[in-house]
Formats: sequence, C-alpha cells, structure tokens
Amino acid sequence: MRIGELAQITGASPRALRNYEREGLIASERAANGYRVYDERVVVRVRNIRHLLDAGLTLADVRCFAQCLDGDMTSGPPSPEGLRIARERLAVIDERIAAQMEARNRLARALEAAPARLL
Repeated sequence: MRIGELAQITGASPRALRNYEREGLIASERAANGYRVYDERVVVRVRNIRHLLDAGLTLADVRCFAQCLDGDMTSGPPSPEGLRIARERLAVIDERIAAQMEARNRLARALEAAPARLL
C-alpha cells in the first residue's frame, strides 16, 4: 500500500507517517515508480504508535516501545521487556511532570506576589 492508503487506514496524516519513518519507527520500501510502499505490519505499528501518542506519550517515549510495536497493544499488554522499558520511561516522565509542576507553582506564587498595577 502507498502512503495515502496507509494514512486512510490508520487515520494518521501522510506528514505524521513521514515523521514516524524519519524517527525509525516504521520503514517503507520504494516501488519502481518511486512511491513509498508499506506492508500490513506497518498498519499495526502505526495504530500502536497512535494509541501511545493518544495516551500522552511523545515520539521519544514511543521509541522505547519499538520492540513491541508489532503486537496488538489495544487488546493485550506489551512484552515483559516492553513493560520494563515503559516503567523506566514512566519514571522519567513523572520526574519531568514534577519539575514542570514545581515551575508552574513558582510562577503562580510570583504572580500572586506581584503588585496589582503590574498585572
């Protein structure tokens, strides 16, 4: 299937698909006419990528799931190795969220302390 067909089947835009390919998450072959051509396995990968992105992960986070993207993540868990990596990545995400919340709270306190005439 070509990139347009893959986009229709998975709901991902051609631009997103090219980005996934650039990130090394999916791969295509070149047909004789120069078009990107994808196999059925890529449909599962793209759906799993979209599932993870919808759950709030970034493409950098999704890369951690690369070895389990070919399974159906919507009806079953990733592999034990995928879960281990996901837990490690989740700890990093939690740290990032904690740092952002701390920065947000500092900013909120600074705004509360600012004189009203400056706001």
